[in-house]
This record gives sequence, C-alpha cells and structure tokens, in this order.
Amino acid sequence: MSPETASAAVERLLASIPDFPEPGILFRDLAPVFADAGAFRSITNELLARFEGRFDAVAGVEARGFVLAAAAAYASNTGLVIIRKPGKLPGDVLTERYDLEYGSAELQLEPGHLPAGSRVLILDDVLATGGTLAAAARLTERAGYQVAGFGVVLELDALAGRERLPGHETQALLSL
Repeated sequence: MSPETASAAVERLLASIPDFPEPGILFRDLAPVFADAGAFRSITNELLARFEGRFDAVAGVEARGFVLAAAAAYASNTGLVIIRKPGKLPGDVLTERYDLEYGSAELQLEPGHLPAGSRVLILDDVLATGGTLAAAARLTERAGYQVAGFGVVLELDALAGRERLPGHETQALLSL
C-alpha cells in the first residue's frame, strides 16, 4: 500500500472546534494530524520538497509552527529560527504588531543567530488572514535574512491571507 498524501492525511485527521477561541470562530486543530506519525512525516516531507535547495534555515511561528519547523529543520539538516510571542525571548528583539481575524497580536524575533542574507523558509500551521505570516516575514527581513517562502499545512481560502504575502512563494498542503 502506498503512503497517504499529506493533504489526504490532513483531511482525515483535522479536527474542527466551533466557537474557539471565541464565539463565531471555527478553530482548525492540527494536533490530531501531528499525533499521527505517518501523517506528520508526510507533511514534513511535502512542505520541504517544494523548497528543496532554496533555504538555509527554517523559521517556526509560535506555537504550532515550532512543531513543523523543528521537524523540517532536522529533516533538511538546517538551522532553526523561532518567532515568538512577546516576552519569551531574551536580549534585544525585533517586534512586529499585526491583526488577526479575531484581534491583534505581536511577534518577536531575536536577530543575529544566522549569517546576514540567509534564506529562511517560514512555516506555520494555518494561513488564515495572512497577518501572522506577513509579520513573520517583516521580522525575518528586518533581521537581515531573506524570506525563501512560506509553507503551511492548511489555508483558509475565504480569508484571502495569501493576498497579504505578495512576492513570496506560498505552499499550502490543503485549502478549505
């Protein structure tokens, strides 16, 4: 039997949680997908395949993006950059504020861990309005790195987040 594709695994295992984190939001939970070893391997491999040879490090956006980025960095033998919520990184940090579909938030990156000009593939779980990934891209560029592209497991088409990421290749394994 051939291995299941990443998109098929996501469709089979994805949980949808209504009214989380607030009424009216349908939260797409990838935890069951990550818990399945075959699905997780397939997702990691498919996210990397499109960008093979075109990145020097992988960045993960807190928190589920860390899961993907750590696996991808390990599988591709590259470094890992973490993009966190405020107050979680020591030293001098860069900060970007952005809007979510249900509020606003900030992300931070501690620069100087990669050589200037390093090509960074940014991974996250879901592309919704695009605010989180756009902020991650601005942070990456402000740190002196290049955005090699974006990889996400799930894209919510109705929220048009891809439009906020012009000029960057974006891969979604599944679009709903």
